[in-house]
Amino acid sequence: MSDAPARITDFKVLVFDVYGTLADWETGIYEELKPMLSRYRQSAGWSRKEVLEAFTAVEADLQAKFPSLLYSDLLAKAHEVMEQTLRASAGEALEGAGLDSSGASTSDQSAPVPLGEAHIRFGQSIKNWSIFPDSSAALHALSKHYKLVVLSNVDRQSFSHTLAKLSEGGSTAFAPESYSPPESEEYWFPQRNPGSKSPFTLVLTAQDVQSYKPALHGFKVALDVIHKDAALLNTPKDRVLWVAQSLSHDIEPANRLGVTGVYINRRGAYMGFPSGAEPHYAWKFETLGEMAEAVEKA
Repeated sequence: MSDAPARITDFKVLVFDVYGTLADWETGIYEELKPMLSRYRQSAGWSRKEVLEAFTAVEADLQAKFPSLLYSDLLAKAHEVMEQTLRASAGEALEGAGLDSSGASTSDQSAPVPLGEAHIRFGQSIKNWSIFPDSSAALHALSKHYKLVVLSNVDRQSFSHTLAKLSEGGSTAFAPESYSPPESEEYWFPQRNPGSKSPFTLVLTAQDVQSYKPALHGFKVALDVIHKDAALLNTPKDRVLWVAQSLSHDIEPANRLGVTGVYINRRGAYMGFPSGAEPHYAWKFETLGEMAEAVEKA
């Protein structure tokens, strides 16, 4: 790889993490878990940090075991596993069991056990998660200077709700079909939808790449498409910036592939920090809005 450009404006494509960077993942998870956690003495008094750490441990385990499981189903399963653990600690009888090889919930290997309504509701809660106040305006400003790409640990249908919010400045007054994911196309180019105001040229989800970050496979797919697709200017990886709040899920794996990172240090975040030394990143901003302002000045 040739030396990376010295100026932030010398890059051509920005790849974004979404949940934690553009959308308030932590608040969304925390608020949606509270009703279940409040029912158990062990977890009723957990701090926000304790809640998020407990959830992330379960989520990461499921993502590693079942990389092809839709994220909405994985969220539902994580909710179920957390409740099973709490009930076991409280000495209550458990219902349900683990996942079979296809990711289905089973009590034995022949009889499926439906997830409870509360678990399913949690799995579908992404549509309720808020975007950060600066995200939409900053993305539209950055899209004047770069092609924007998403690689997110989510499924297409769940992401469509967040895409609409990011595209429309948080407004709910939009045509849903403008942000509906494609049913059959290999890749999702949301700007091709009639009426779409998407700042993103390409959206890749865990559903598309069949893996969850920080596994490198999704990063390699994203970089390959960016390099080969004319809509993304056939951009090589030394002209790609990886923009994320999570150092462990995004910046560190990008480093391993020789891709320059931009760290968005969202204040109050608990998740996404490595256990060891911080990976290298070329720029650090407190918000995406601050990054957009720096680009405009440059």
